[in-house]
Amino acid sequence: MTIDRRKLLGLLGVSGAAAASEAVAAPAGAYAGPVAFEHGVASGDPGPNAVILWTRVTPKQATTADIPVELEVAKDPAFKTILRRTKGLVAPAARDWTVKHDLTGPDLKPATEYWYRFKAGDAVSPIGRTKTLPVGPTTDAVLAVVSCSLYPNGYFNAYDAIAKLKRVDAVLHLGDYIYEYGAAPGDYGMNSPVAKLRTPQPPREILSLADYRQRHALYKTDPASQAAHARAPWIVVWDDHETANDSWTGGAENHQPATEGDWATRKAAALKAYYEWMPIREPAPGALPEAAWRGFQFGDVATLLMTETRLTARTHQLSYETDLTFVDGKPDAAAFIAKWKDPSRRMMGEGQEQWLAKSVGESMKAGVAWQVLGNQVVMARVAPADLRKTMGDQAYAAAMAKLPAYVQKRVAESAAMSAYDIPSNLDSWDGYPADRQRVYDIFSAAKARPIVLSGDSHMFWANELWNDAGDTLVAAEFGTTSVTSPGYGDAIPGAPIGEAFVQRNKEVKYVHPAAKGFLLLTLEHGKATGELIAVSTIHATDYTTSVLKRFVVTPAKTGGVEPLKEV
Repeated sequence: MTIDRRKLLGLLGVSGAAAASEAVAAPAGAYAGPVAFEHGVASGDPGPNAVILWTRVTPKQATTADIPVELEVAKDPAFKTILRRTKGLVAPAARDWTVKHDLTGPDLKPATEYWYRFKAGDAVSPIGRTKTLPVGPTTDAVLAVVSCSLYPNGYFNAYDAIAKLKRVDAVLHLGDYIYEYGAAPGDYGMNSPVAKLRTPQPPREILSLADYRQRHALYKTDPASQAAHARAPWIVVWDDHETANDSWTGGAENHQPATEGDWATRKAAALKAYYEWMPIREPAPGALPEAAWRGFQFGDVATLLMTETRLTARTHQLSYETDLTFVDGKPDAAAFIAKWKDPSRRMMGEGQEQWLAKSVGESMKAGVAWQVLGNQVVMARVAPADLRKTMGDQAYAAAMAKLPAYVQKRVAESAAMSAYDIPSNLDSWDGYPADRQRVYDIFSAAKARPIVLSGDSHMFWANELWNDAGDTLVAAEFGTTSVTSPGYGDAIPGAPIGEAFVQRNKEVKYVHPAAKGFLLLTLEHGKATGELIAVSTIHATDYTTSVLKRFVVTPAKTGGVEPLKEV
């Protein structure tokens, strides 16, 4: 039997350019009842002549049928000049009635803004705004960088602030777009003052495809999230909570096979829901859905390389509880360090490393100003902070007396471990030092000018990344804080945690452990500026923004970067 390519793409909810200007009759048996666009619109994975456009159509009557959809793309927000009118799209029931259209074609011009909307039945979606990537000489690029949006812990004011920016070329989400936890009193984020107004749905830990779909749907009902998605194209990658906490190739800390079933089944369900609900380009035919690494070219000013370090190659994380032994009451640091530095422990597989090396090399040969790594977790060397040393014994004791016992224990452990050159976070790149050095070797071999972007930590960071020998400054790193997820500073209000991290660590130049917000990165020839922008609150929708710190990175003449400068 011959299957028409357009019909096949329509059934998948992904439409090719060939069908973009054609009117196609609604398929037999299609749903014809009332519908609504309850989850907004989004765009993502832009190119010079392409961008993914996304929405979800909600049937208002029970059905298992697909829903016909129309798309309009215009050159202006009033839709006076229609560039493309595409009929015959389908919101398939098999994809939870989500629509993902790969808008391509020579009529799309580089570095150009477009507006789009979807129609189904009598319903019209909100209007979205997107932008294609530049080609050739480019003055600058402006990226908003976010991470870690925990729904019950607060309002997504960082998203709202991004939606109100005068300029943003793309929004980078570095992971933990959703969280898998439930709504029990002790679950993550449920002690927030607004948790009762933002209860996770379903109100339990998510495991099945239906669960993951419902959680994504909840997040996309948030007005601030919808506004940010409609403002500019998003470039996304998952971290661990899109599947389960501390995920790796063979499982996750928050997955118990005995009671929660097969890990591969859960992972497949989570990824299917992610591809349905996020404006990310579908995997190429024959490619693993886990292999989400991909590149974006912002003219000659920046090559953005989005990496995947969770599900394709990551070795099981080490743990101080299970991997650090004690001899005569003292930690056997030497034995732990040998295990920690084992070169067989991986974050990336060889295939991704080869892609990274090729992409960085091509970027440098093309004379691109910056090589930017979109990456989930902090890359800098960060040994545990010693709050006792920073605060002094008397102030430290007074501060600890006010904390719950479990927090006191963690702070005391951190202070004790700061005597050793071991990581504060084994789930970050610091837990995989040999693999990190392989990335640094790629940068150095190409004489690249790298800027690493990181999420996950729920803290703002400005770091300088040095090679293992400590004699070459390889890259600069900006870590964005969380949109709402609680940070170290939330557990110990007012403590000089950032100062303690800076005092202890050569590579750390600035940390803010409690602020919520986003990073605004402006890339120009000759300099890159990172602004750490905080929102004043996440517990009310009235908020203000402020720039906590602003750092400038400049390229070094022989490759790498110069030290960070605060401006």
